[in-house]
Formats: sequence, C-alpha cells, structure tokens
Amino acid sequence: MHKIDIEDFLFDKPGKFSIDHTKTKIKDFYEDKEDYETSLADMHRQMDNLQSMMYAHNRYGLLVIFQALDAAGKDGTLKAVFSGVNPQGLKCYSFKRPTEVELEHDFLWRTTLQLPERGSITVFNRSYYEEVLITKVHPEIVLQNQRLPEELTDNMAKLWENRYEDIKNLEVYLHRNGIRVVKCFLNVSKKEQAERLIERINDPAKNWKFDETDVKERGFWNEYQQAYEDLINATSTNKCPWYVIPADDKKNMRLIVASIVLHELKHLKMEYPETNETHQAALKKLIDTIQSQ
Repeated sequence: MHKIDIEDFLFDKPGKFSIDHTKTKIKDFYEDKEDYETSLADMHRQMDNLQSMMYAHNRYGLLVIFQALDAAGKDGTLKAVFSGVNPQGLKCYSFKRPTEVELEHDFLWRTTLQLPERGSITVFNRSYYEEVLITKVHPEIVLQNQRLPEELTDNMAKLWENRYEDIKNLEVYLHRNGIRVVKCFLNVSKKEQAERLIERINDPAKNWKFDETDVKERGFWNEYQQAYEDLINATSTNKCPWYVIPADDKKNMRLIVASIVLHELKHLKMEYPETNETHQAALKKLIDTIQSQ
C-alpha cells in the first residue's frame, strides 16, 4: 500500500475549507484488490490490539462520526473499517428522523445519550451535525417540528450560528474529559452518487437501500454542498478537526478512514495496567488451586 498522509485530508482551521476545490477522487493507495485487502487486514489487527489496550486502560473513549450525502458509502465504510475490532469495545448508532420523544428534548439530547464509555469506540452514522444540515436545507423542520420558542427562530442565521457554537462547546467538553472525536465527511461527486443510486434500483439485492426521498434530496445538491462547507468551516478546530475524504473510490476511502482511526488510537497515551512481583506471585499461587480442583 502506498503511504497515506492523513494531513492531506485534515481541516483544523475555521474558514479554510472550500468544497468546490476539494477532490472526490484521487490516486489509489492500493495496487489491486489483494493489496487493498492485505493493507486493510493489517490495520484491523493494529486497531484491535490498540482498542484492547484502550479497554484495559479505561481512561479514553473514541467517537468516530461519519457524515455524507446519500450513497456516499457510510454503511460500507463503517463495516469495512471496524469489522476487525472486538465487538465488546465497539458500538455503532445510526441516527434517523427524530422520534416524538427526541423532539421533546434539545437537539443534542439523543446523540448525547449514545456517547462512548471510557475504554470503548462508538461510531455515529450521521450525528448531531444533521441539525445544521438537513434542518438548514429544510428550515421548516425546525420551525414546525422542534417546538422552539418563537424568539429563537426569528433570526435563523443566528440560530445556525448558535448551533455551531453549541456543537464546538460539546466537542471541547468531550476532549477535556478524555473522549476523542474523529469527524469524517465522505465527499462523493454528484456523478458518482447518481451511478450508485441507479445501481440500487437495478440490483434487487440493493433495493432495500433505496429510498425515494434520496432522489428528492438530490435536487437540493447545491444547498447541501453549501451546508457542508459552512459547518466544516464553523466547527473545524485544532482538537476536533474535520477529515474530508474523497469518496468516489470506496476502497481508497476505507483505507483513508482506517488510517485516520489508527492514527488517533496510536496517539492516545495508554498502556495495560501495571503489575508487580507481589501480585504476580499471588496469581501464580492460584495455579495450584486451579489444578487441584
């Protein structure tokens, strides 16, 4: 596998991201399918070992967020990247349309309930960022369904600005409490999205993935592109940057995401709990007890 420099995909400064100048397809980091599978399997082993250490160390948690337009490859990437991690230390949540109960709470409530425990990795397939994406493209969702006081919806520009600030504050809070946040935007082109949506229609085995609303939302392509550019520029920070990942090639995308997660795990200051000679001697005495039973 060719070396992946994750810095090439990192945005950690407000106002520096332009979606029009960001590629959706780059040179492959793998030679062929075998090279891809070998490289991914090697990263699986490393991630699993590091996650086991994180579980034993029990000081850090890791939140990985996937955001993307429909058919960008969130589900497949999640499966491909984390399939080698011990399920004991991994949880995945997919956030759909809010329920009536969720709408009775603040916009961060439902995702806050699912934040990672110490020693574990949690993956969000969509997240609280939907509240500055779909709700920004369709502000009637906020006005009609979220039951906010009228004085908060009189100035919609201020509402979005406040939500960006609330999200940044949450992520700073998490970082200060040992929960690291990795944010990945899978950046697919309009042409590639069209091909994948058509494939879902033509392949009966993939019909279940297709939703007619995907076609409707595709009509708001430009609005979603602007919403992503706005949120990445508003919420990219040094501690919680965004990674914008070319998504037209699924294998390439998965290798990049795996490299990013592995990089984050490697940079956690963790170790297995220490032992000492007294403890080791006590444990060895138990061998005789076990063998005599």
